Amino acid sequence: MRVGVLALQGDVREHLAVIASLGHTGVAVKYREDLDDLDALIIPGGESTTIGKLADRFELLEPMKKRIAEGLPTLGTCAGMILLATATTGEPQHLIGELDITVERNAFGRQVDSFEADLDVEGLDEPFHAVFIRAPLVVSAADDVEVLAAVDGRPVLVRQGHMMAASFHPELTNDDRIHKMLISSVTER
Repeated sequence: MRVGVLALQGDVREHLAVIASLGHTGVAVKYREDLDDLDALIIPGGESTTIGKLADRFELLEPMKKRIAEGLPTLGTCAGMILLATATTGEPQHLIGELDITVERNAFGRQVDSFEADLDVEGLDEPFHAVFIRAPLVVSAADDVEVLAAVDGRPVLVRQGHMMAASFHPELTNDDRIHKMLISSVTER
């Protein structure tokens, strides 16, 4: 299986390492043609405004939007959640806009407010230890968006069809279960 990781900025190496540890081929996506023949896509954490501007500059926004709209299984983590969203609160930015949620950037605070939490995740038997760094938060979602995990009643892991998005950084832990959820969504198609 070929899993692409948007490689413009952010936690690219960490996601590629998890994909390799699961026995799959990780593809660093920097150009339009890198999207060809992918079985899944990960949009990593980093700085969402920067990633959005670079994706626009490298003419990747529309091709990603098209592939995701066609059903490419996709996981967005932290900044990736923001980019997948149809809207954000605050200043406008470049978005892929396929996941029907509105996201508040840095909802849990600044860098110094970063934290870790054990999450009860729908479909997982044991809690997932999650790392939140300047994390976004889902402030509204369409009726068909499933909340898979929450912190204090606030959604931090959601799924809509073939798309998943996490406020946290699963690639920064030794737990590969969120990535396995993405992989299993490919095999279920």
